[in-house]
Amino acid sequence: MVWLTWIFVWPVSLYGLYTWLDPVVSGNTVEILSFIILASIVALFPLQIGDNPVFFTHGIAFAVFLYYGLFIEIIVSQIAIFALMAKMRVGKSQSHRIPINLLMFLLISVVSALIYYGLGGTHGEAAVDSITDAVPIVSYALSQLVLNQFTIKVVAKVLYRKKVSWLDKGLVWEMMTACLVLPIGFVLYMVFSEFGVSGIFFVGIPFIFISGMLMLYHNSNQINTYLKETSKIGHELTGELGVKEVLDIFVDRLSKLLPVDYIFVYDVCSPKKMDLIRFFDRSGEIYFPDIQLNKGESISGNTWKDGNSVFFKKKAEWSHLENRFTPDHAESVLSVPIERKGEIVAVISIYSNKRRAFLQFQFMILNILGNYLGVAIDNARHYEKTKAESERCALTGLYNYRYFEDYLEGVFTTWQNEHPTEPISLVLLDIDHFKKVNDTYGHGSGNEILSNLAKRLENVAGSEGTLARYGGEEFVLLLPYYDAPASKRVAEQIRSSISEEPFTSYEHIFDDRSPVSISITASVGVATYPDHCEEALDLIRQADRAMYVGAKQKGRNKVAGYEEMVQTVQ
Repeated sequence: MVWLTWIFVWPVSLYGLYTWLDPVVSGNTVEILSFIILASIVALFPLQIGDNPVFFTHGIAFAVFLYYGLFIEIIVSQIAIFALMAKMRVGKSQSHRIPINLLMFLLISVVSALIYYGLGGTHGEAAVDSITDAVPIVSYALSQLVLNQFTIKVVAKVLYRKKVSWLDKGLVWEMMTACLVLPIGFVLYMVFSEFGVSGIFFVGIPFIFISGMLMLYHNSNQINTYLKETSKIGHELTGELGVKEVLDIFVDRLSKLLPVDYIFVYDVCSPKKMDLIRFFDRSGEIYFPDIQLNKGESISGNTWKDGNSVFFKKKAEWSHLENRFTPDHAESVLSVPIERKGEIVAVISIYSNKRRAFLQFQFMILNILGNYLGVAIDNARHYEKTKAESERCALTGLYNYRYFEDYLEGVFTTWQNEHPTEPISLVLLDIDHFKKVNDTYGHGSGNEILSNLAKRLENVAGSEGTLARYGGEEFVLLLPYYDAPASKRVAEQIRSSISEEPFTSYEHIFDDRSPVSISITASVGVATYPDHCEEALDLIRQADRAMYVGAKQKGRNKVAGYEEMVQTVQ
């Protein structure tokens, strides 16, 4: 649609303007060509602000407009846009940007010129005859600036369906550069009016150097900004985080920092295999549940094999490394290995659907972030191990007393704020006569029973609740959304799973080393919020009372609810 619009509008508009304005070209060919060459060279030094390049040919176009008028200014500007598009290396998939920019700048030129003419502006040496000529000249310059930003935002919103901010970095940079470029353009007009074509070189060559210096300054400033953001990400990754949290932060920040469409993070799991541990797709259309790559397979596997970072600007450079997991529309690729203690432990590969989407310094940024990620994952795994050791019972693998009480307090705080009327139950059990087991078979057998009992409890509870070893031979199960009858049914399942099948012990103290069968029972107490208590620790106390008074004192191997004790007292 864009190309068709351009084909019908652009040639007709140029022809109509040429017929209406009747520009004087003969005798001025050398001068006009000199302006075109100068504008084309200056267009090779753009500032890339987001998706939109800011370039400085409007200063030259300003001088051309004041001297030669609208049509010649349009020709100079349009040819400079072709030079800019060549510099930006606009590929086939982005080729629609060419007619969009040509039509956009054609519109800006015409509307600004109409404002200029409406305020009495003229051309040639007479364009600056008196102080009153400043009004149309300044109005023309301001209208160019405002219309350029307005059309950029409209195109982004209408054609690309992007959210736009009317006050952004692009506007700031355009205003800053306009304050420098437009006065130089006015000087170019004055010198050209006085000295002719030689004036183009007097002012044009410094103009080119200024454009190059501004581009270098912007690029340097951009690199510093990226390095600051990279440093922030590094600090974020140094906190007390688990591996999942580290990967979440890394992928989120990387997707905002670099122009990526896909992110793959692989973890080396064996000498010849690596697993995909995190995947990001900006479109949300691709889902990869489980991927395992061989060493040398695909871009990531090849990065692992060679041990070197790679930077591909277009698909033709890496198409031989495609596999079934490679995104179909990917073009630009960065892939870096993550090393720890001299060995590659992971690989990060990022893809963009645009050609030449990444710059060399962004490649450097990804290498720095890869090093941060390697250290962060190492620290996270150490943190998780330490945290698990502090939260878990070493014998049973269940949560310990300290963790469970803190967890229970946290659950209750959330529960009372968000689910004040919903039930939450607690099941507390204690093994009957466990001291006798230790005295008869030895503590090794006692430990075996505790460990195997924990597995039986996990089988019964499944993922419905939170299990913990609460004391020596006491275990506790927290059941959110379970009322008293439902939690008592779970408690009965637990009791029967313990009593109906004996435990096998290999670590007993008998001389005969063959395994022995040990039968045990457990007394179980149940309490429910909000029926039986209002606070977290009260829930444990009520379940404990139900277990001792309602189960143990009534013969053991029983399940008792706190409501039974209340009814008995009444």
